[in-house]
Amino acid sequence: MTETAPAPTAPLRARAEIDLAALRANVRALRALAPDAALMAVVKSDAYGHGAVRCARAAVEAGATWLGTATPEEALALRADPGLPSDVRIMCWLWTPGGPWREAVEADLDVSVSDPWALREVTEAARRAGRPARVQLKADTGLGRSGCQPADWPELVAGALRAQSEGLLRITGLWSHFACADEPGHPSIAAQLALFRELVAYAEKQGVRPEVRHIANSPATLTLPESHFDLVRTGIALYGISPSPELGTPSDFGLRPVMTLSASLALVKHVPGNHGVSYGHHYVTPGETTLGLVPVGYADGIPRHASGTGPVLVGGKWRTVAGRVAMDQFVVDLGGDEPEVGSEAVLFGPGDRGEPTAEDWAQASGTIAYEIVTRIGMRVPRVYVNEEQDGRDE
Repeated sequence: MTETAPAPTAPLRARAEIDLAALRANVRALRALAPDAALMAVVKSDAYGHGAVRCARAAVEAGATWLGTATPEEALALRADPGLPSDVRIMCWLWTPGGPWREAVEADLDVSVSDPWALREVTEAARRAGRPARVQLKADTGLGRSGCQPADWPELVAGALRAQSEGLLRITGLWSHFACADEPGHPSIAAQLALFRELVAYAEKQGVRPEVRHIANSPATLTLPESHFDLVRTGIALYGISPSPELGTPSDFGLRPVMTLSASLALVKHVPGNHGVSYGHHYVTPGETTLGLVPVGYADGIPRHASGTGPVLVGGKWRTVAGRVAMDQFVVDLGGDEPEVGSEAVLFGPGDRGEPTAEDWAQASGTIAYEIVTRIGMRVPRVYVNEEQDGRDE
């Protein structure tokens, strides 16, 4: 889990401020987009870098009834948190042979099964635990990652139903995952949706009575109401980031970015023209100027690919990473301005003050905004604000 810190009385080297009021508002906005479906708050990878426990609590406060993680270890850590209601449903889906199946069964986690090997391991764990496992069967409708191939679906369904008749499991869900829901009009979207309906219908005809059927991720939640079924799984949208620029900006969907990443300038100095900056001298000052040292680097999750392109707000002006991003620091050319040492450098945030956003960093790095927030490392404390709901948070 990420390091956390109280609101500081003095500037930190760097901080990732997490606005839990924004997260709660995002949950409510997403629920309004899928009013007939339950909402799963996906908090895998430490809530996309925002802090799993605090974000899970806030999401549940705002009406999420499910939490989703990739690994069972993530799910077990959430189940152990006394601050979460004991009846919140927690699902995990990324399993390897020999995983903590028994612990998952005993913790009442919903576990995903895509293959006979996983069905064998979870039923054996349930037998040892003396209680049924909660199992969700995953179909590969076209993504080509985890999930049961359609040709093998009858075998998986039959095996799960046999185990259910023996009291070893309950089939709680049927689910799948879109490949291209963030690309409006992509032909795979309709094809996957049609195949999912077909596979669900087959399972139900065989006697499966799932509590939830689900395929909608964040982009499908935002743009494909026909995909909402009984549950929507919201990941990146929960944190106020659009799944892709083609779908729209966060504000287009009533969402607000939750993380603001900033650092305190560690040094401001005058240098002459033709002065090399950082490793390799890929940036050379065009004339006499001032340089500011921002004390975060790729060890903190700042993309090295943003060398020479990453935007930073200092003194009310956009600056650009000058030269290479190093492990612990990078430099910005301040163009002769002389902010105080310790002044704030805002790498990204909601954009209210004119600062860059995570999407701006994604564009500068040739990646997606998911990666920008998720990769922010353990050396950057998460500072939580608006932890308590008040009348303005309704």
